[in-house]
Amino acid sequence: MSHGATLTLAHSPDADDLVMWWPLTGMLAPDGAPLPGADGRPAVDCPGLRFETLAADIHTLNRRAIERHDLDVTAISAYTYPFVREHYRITRCAASFGDGYGPKLVVARDSPIMCGACVRGQRPRIAVPGDRTTAFLALSVLLGGPFEHVVMPFEAIAPAVAAGEVGAGLLIHEAQLTYAELGLRQVVDLGEWWKRETSLPLPLGLNVVRRDLDDRFGAGTLASVARALHASVAHARRHPEQCRGVLLARVGERPEWADASLVERYLGMYVNGMTEDMGDLGRTSLRRLLGDASARGLCPPPGPIDTI
Repeated sequence: MSHGATLTLAHSPDADDLVMWWPLTGMLAPDGAPLPGADGRPAVDCPGLRFETLAADIHTLNRRAIERHDLDVTAISAYTYPFVREHYRITRCAASFGDGYGPKLVVARDSPIMCGACVRGQRPRIAVPGDRTTAFLALSVLLGGPFEHVVMPFEAIAPAVAAGEVGAGLLIHEAQLTYAELGLRQVVDLGEWWKRETSLPLPLGLNVVRRDLDDRFGAGTLASVARALHASVAHARRHPEQCRGVLLARVGERPEWADASLVERYLGMYVNGMTEDMGDLGRTSLRRLLGDASARGLCPPPGPIDTI
């Protein structure tokens, strides 16, 4: 591996991604300054590697991976993988799975929609966080095919449902835990539904690395990057108080992060043992979900679940 490789690390601006990757970049405030009591240096040692982070919503990252595939390391939705597998490998770490929980379809509390069958019958316009997200795929499978939808930034969906701009909304990230505060009601939890159907966790987000890193930076780079990413996730899991500090520094952007119990619950859902290493269960879950999607004509064949 050549010395001094600088890699772009793209992620969603949600709590689990910020928590997983601060050990690679240092405990920094949104303006890039070190947090009080921190020196700003990375917490894990990655000889020869430097990571520059880029935060963007998952719809944007999915589209960029499909259309440009120029990011060295990036978060994508599990549904996106078959569209980009020629260019990317999946890292064993940093994936998110909903084991009996996951994205939620919600409506206004007084909506006549009570269940999935009601959605199929009444055909409301549904706000979704992206048309290559796993949430979108799972809802398409549940509803038996295409549905009327509009893509919105994930943080705008619950307010749009509450304001009556759409008939229903598909929630990901922290909104899965806070929707009731806006007077919304759950119709279906897609992770719960998938677990009931398959006895498997629902694969949601993946982390992927470009296959050509060894060609660009020297032999062994891909393996070194994978080790660094795993070390970052492992360090974050073992230092919850520092993780909390990183999120508290950003409360101005995301007020819900001031709620310690909400943050603890959310990170327990999406920064856990399967996040550190998805293992055989994660690969089996991916094969089942993407195999089913391909058989329905919803995505290309996923090929081997190629993890590093």
